[in-house]
Amino acid sequence: MKKNRSGLVMLGIVVVLYGVLFFLKPDETLQALGESLGVLKMIIPILLIVFFLMALLNTFIDEKAISKHLGKLSGVKGWLLALLGGILSHGPGYVWYPLLQNLREQGARDGLVIAFIYARAIKIPWLPLMVSYFGWAFTLVYTFYVVLGAYVQGMIVDRLDRKERDV
Repeated sequence: MKKNRSGLVMLGIVVVLYGVLFFLKPDETLQALGESLGVLKMIIPILLIVFFLMALLNTFIDEKAISKHLGKLSGVKGWLLALLGGILSHGPGYVWYPLLQNLREQGARDGLVIAFIYARAIKIPWLPLMVSYFGWAFTLVYTFYVVLGAYVQGMIVDRLDRKERDV
């Protein structure tokens, strides 16, 4: 199995860029590095939770269970799980990427992963605020179209995956 080294390449590029910028503008580079470390401190707890969830997935849930609920034959149940999971998920989107990659590696369909990511546009804590600014009708129509868009995007990816396999 080919190992994906894109993360290491990206880290190397960032380190080289920080090194070059340090020689050009040391004060601003140190300030930027400090802000980057501040963001890292902020997301570490979320990353730890995601890695804990990944460990639980790897320990207690086998590929057959994931394939059953999120795999090729998951059907309506898979769509509901992906859409509701996306709506209920909190925190920055990028902290979910390792978990979603893990699910894909264990057999989850790409279309369901796309639907999950797209459905994250609905933020339950913000819905009351949206209602107060825009009203119930706007909020319901918006939410409906985001869920519909998540489903359509997932279906498009599933069809493209099918065509790719058939070629």
